[in-house]
Amino acid sequence: MSTTVLRSLVAGLGAGVLMLGTPGAFALDDAAIKALLKKSECTKCHAIDKDKKGPAYKKVAADNKGKPDVEAKLTKSITTSPKVKLSDGTEEEHKRLDTKDAQQIKEVVQWILAQ
Repeated sequence: MSTTVLRSLVAGLGAGVLMLGTPGAFALDDAAIKALLKKSECTKCHAIDKDKKGPAYKKVAADNKGKPDVEAKLTKSITTSPKVKLSDGTEEEHKRLDTKDAQQIKEVVQWILAQ
C-alpha cells in the first residue's frame, strides 16, 4: 500500500471519529424518542393520535403549526413542570422530560411538532 493511500485512509478515519464527537451526531430515532417519552411518563397522559388526560401529540402539532416561538413554548412545557389543565378540567403539575440533554430535548420537541 502506498504512503499516499495510507495517509488518505488515516485522514478519512480521523474525520469520521471527529464527526462522531460532534453534537447531534447521535440523533434520537423514533424508537428512542418513544422510549424517552415512556420513561418520562409522558405516555400516561399523551398518545400520538388520541387524546388521553392530555392532548394527542398530533393535536399539539396541529394547534401550534406556524406559531412563533412554538419550540421555545414546548421546550418550557416539557422541562419546567408548569401547571396544566387536563381534559377533565382538573389541574396538575406537568411532568418533566427525564433528560437534561439539550439536543435530546430539541429532538423530542421537533418530533412532537412533526406528528
